[in-house]
Amino acid sequence: MTTRSTPHGALALILTLVMVCPSRAQPQGPVHLEELPPYKAERVVSGAIRNYGFGLAGVLASWEEGFRKIHPDVRFEDHLPTSDAAIPALVTGVADLAPDGGEATLTETLSFFETFGYHPTGITVATGAFDVEGRSNGVVVFVNADNPITKLTIKQLDGIFGAERTAGMRGFQWTPSDGRGQEQNIRTWGQLGLRGEWADKPIQTYGHAPSGTTRFFQWKVLKNGDKWNPNYREYVETGSKMIADEDRPQQRMGLRHMLNDELAHDRYGIAWSVMPQAKGSSGIKAIALAERDGAPYVMPTASAFQDRSYPLVRNIYIYVNRAPRHALDPKLHEFLRYVLSREGQEIVARNGNYLSLTAEVVREQLAKLQ
Repeated sequence: MTTRSTPHGALALILTLVMVCPSRAQPQGPVHLEELPPYKAERVVSGAIRNYGFGLAGVLASWEEGFRKIHPDVRFEDHLPTSDAAIPALVTGVADLAPDGGEATLTETLSFFETFGYHPTGITVATGAFDVEGRSNGVVVFVNADNPITKLTIKQLDGIFGAERTAGMRGFQWTPSDGRGQEQNIRTWGQLGLRGEWADKPIQTYGHAPSGTTRFFQWKVLKNGDKWNPNYREYVETGSKMIADEDRPQQRMGLRHMLNDELAHDRYGIAWSVMPQAKGSSGIKAIALAERDGAPYVMPTASAFQDRSYPLVRNIYIYVNRAPRHALDPKLHEFLRYVLSREGQEIVARNGNYLSLTAEVVREQLAKLQ
């Protein structure tokens, strides 16, 4: 059970609901962009850059416009139907850069490796949104407002939502060291330290049906395994194309119904979802998460997503086919440096759909280009 001190009574509920259910999107503004390196061309480049994948809600077009002011002899050939086209376009050789709103799938990773003998290089170019709908939102864990729990570790989430597994998936390798036994299953609130009426109550789990967000949860929490708590109840985003025609009038398989009409009335439930689906909800509260035992517990807030201190923020990528020990094509190298520069991340901040990167992440991504 958590020992973090929190306000009590009505004030706690008010603060919880304000935090969980903002009436409008939080500002997606920059944090310390002055710490990022300004763009300085290392060489003059020209020629075509073929982008295939997702347009990143207009961010890619703005990057291209800014880059061409510096390198007017570069032209962009864009085919941007969906993130699902990104890795396949690299595999088939019709793309130079593959902008993607999420991680590569198992089949995409295998397909690329079997074609080239090495992995695609993923460059993180932005952080997923806090509460802007449909923009690779990070995962938030909710419980019923009556629940005294206020914080959990990622390992505890695995115990709650996952099940015994023989191994975990790293890339496409089935890795025994990422397995875990049945003894690590967490099935009652007493196993998390709650006492009294809560001690023997079973934990009912809720979350997303198969989707990119679910793949992210499985990667970050379940070690890319696909064994879930047997009582896991799954839903899709309310109002999305994933709602079946037969369910469209009521959308009872939508996440907002789950949060508002199920979790809000299930004292012993726990759900993971995204902030946009929780807007307007009452009777639930978000909890703080820690990356590992001993790490700080962080509440899901706009600032914690922006500075990436919250452990379940998502990445926005541009994938590239770069053979080991081979330099990138100069024009691709220059463009990606521009994207990761102060000017490139200012474009992310102004666009407002995603969050700009921190200086630490920018340094890590620039190292991949060397």
